[in-house]
Amino acid sequence: MIGEISIGGVFVPTLLMLAFVALLLTGFAVRMASLFGLYRFVAYRAMVDLAMFVLILGLLVWAFARFGIRL
Repeated sequence: MIGEISIGGVFVPTLLMLAFVALLLTGFAVRMASLFGLYRFVAYRAMVDLAMFVLILGLLVWAFARFGIRL
């Protein structure tokens, strides 16, 4: 995935923008997992949060590449 997004004349890498979106989605997923009490089944909450972020970022990159969306 090669590309940049121009925001106010400043070029920002696409992966950075996808990481920001993944961070927002991870925050939502963490709140939902906490609300439903899913964290009582895991030993290390921080590691689960990091794994969720990596998975969501990977899914976003895959989806953008799969559907041919070029930014």
